Amino acid sequence: MPSARLLPVLLSLAAALSAATPPGTPEAPGAVAPAAARYEAGPRTRDGIGKYYFGREISQVMGHLGAGWLERSEREEEERTDLLLEALRLRPGDVVADFGAGSGYFTWRMAQRVGPGGRVHAVEVQPLMLELLQANVARRGVAERVLPVLGTARDPGLPEGALDLILLVDVYHELEFPFEVTAALARALKPGGRLVLVEYRGEDPEVPIKPLHKMTVAQVRREMAVHPLEFVENLGVLPRQHLLVFRRPASAR
Repeated sequence: MPSARLLPVLLSLAAALSAATPPGTPEAPGAVAPAAARYEAGPRTRDGIGKYYFGREISQVMGHLGAGWLERSEREEEERTDLLLEALRLRPGDVVADFGAGSGYFTWRMAQRVGPGGRVHAVEVQPLMLELLQANVARRGVAERVLPVLGTARDPGLPEGALDLILLVDVYHELEFPFEVTAALARALKPGGRLVLVEYRGEDPEVPIKPLHKMTVAQVRREMAVHPLEFVENLGVLPRQHLLVFRRPASAR
């Protein structure tokens, strides 16, 4: 048994080693893994990366070459993006984020709604997408309301406690580190701020999207439950997608 003099040193060393353990590191048999460590390796399917979170294989990311899909002329009719924007209930002066903003399809539309006194943080991990986005918002005359943010796979780069709403459209299922990113997004919300996830309906086989690019309500709620977020509602206004609203509790600090 260690001496009383050595015990504090050994405890400090154990704490440091524990804090340094990366997500996904196997734990001792019978140990309960924290939420951040629930990543598992598994069979890699055609559209996935072979990494699993709460039993769901994370999908591959759509690169900048897919920008044409984001800007396709039939998108509004197929997805009713007009109804999505109405459902957000954005107000002049709101400070919001378009996370996984891509080419800026929603960024400039949100910027129009928050007005000159508002701000849209447009977060992307792909520099070429950010270039396309900046060109789009400049063409629409709202560049002064948009703050382009180059995030990382783990960190969206958003200020803490600053945002009224964060929107993720067909993005969450592609996150390589969903726990870390969602934790950061929750911290970026003001108390009472909303996190809105839009995902193609995984329960509906008629939705013409590859399975790994769809999610069920049950799966989304399972993954969100490990964060300080309250489920508010699933707005059934879109023809192919869930519109899931979560909120940071008003009492959160």
